[in-house]
Amino acid sequence: MTQPAADDPIRKIDSAALGARPLRYFDFVMAAFVVVLVLSNVIGAAKLAAIDLFGHPFIFGAGILFFPVSYVIGDVLTEVYGYARARRCIWAGFGAMIFLAIMTVVVVAMPPAPGWNGQGAYEAVFGTLGEQTLRIVAASIAGFWGGEFVNAFVLSRMKVLTQGRMLWSRTIGSTVFGQAVDSLIFYPIAFLGVWTTDQVLTVMVTNWALKVAWEVLLTPLTYIVVNGLKRREGLDVFDADTDFTPFRTQL
Repeated sequence: MTQPAADDPIRKIDSAALGARPLRYFDFVMAAFVVVLVLSNVIGAAKLAAIDLFGHPFIFGAGILFFPVSYVIGDVLTEVYGYARARRCIWAGFGAMIFLAIMTVVVVAMPPAPGWNGQGAYEAVFGTLGEQTLRIVAASIAGFWGGEFVNAFVLSRMKVLTQGRMLWSRTIGSTVFGQAVDSLIFYPIAFLGVWTTDQVLTVMVTNWALKVAWEVLLTPLTYIVVNGLKRREGLDVFDADTDFTPFRTQL
C-alpha cells in the first residue's frame, strides 16, 4: 500500500494489517448504526406520511427517513474501518432486528392489565401477529442483510479499484446496488400477492430511487464524517486481501 507523505497523519493500510489496533471511535459508529436501524423499524416502519408537491399529495413510508442514514453510517464503517469491521456491525444489526421482532411479538401478545385501554393502540402501531406481519418482518430482516452486505462489498472493492479517490463514486455506487438488492428482496416477500404486481414494482422502484437520492444529498455530510474519522483514527483501510464471505464475524 502506498506510504503517506511525512506530514500526512493518515496511514494507508490493508485491513489484514489492522489487527487489534486500538480504534477510538469504532464503537460509537457501530452503536449509531444499530440504534438508527432499530429506530427505523420502531418509529418509521408503520407510518405513511404525505407532503404536498405542486398541489398533489406525495405519499411515502416514514421509514425512508431512517434507512438512508443507516446506509450512510454503513458507508462510513466500510470506508474508514474496512469490510471486516462493517461485517461485524451488520451482524450486530441483524441480531438487534431479530431481537426487536421477537420482543415486539411477545409484548403485543401479552394480556393487557384490567383497566388498561392501550392494547388497541399498541396493535395499531406494532401490528398483530399474523401472516402479513410475519412477511413484513421477515422481508425487512432479509432485505437489510442482503442489501448491507452488497453495499459494503461494492464500496470496499471500488475503493481498491479507485485507489481511495472519488469517495462520492463508491458511496453512491454502493447504495445503488445495495438498495436495489434490499428492495428486490423486501417488496416481493412482503407484498407480492397482497398488492398487485404493478403496485409492488412501482413502490419498489420509487423507494429505491428516493433512497439513492437521499444518499446523493447526504454526500457532503458523508465526506465530512469520513475525513474527520480518518484524521482522528490516523488510518485509511483498504480491503486488498480481505475474505469477503458474509458468514463470519472474525476480523
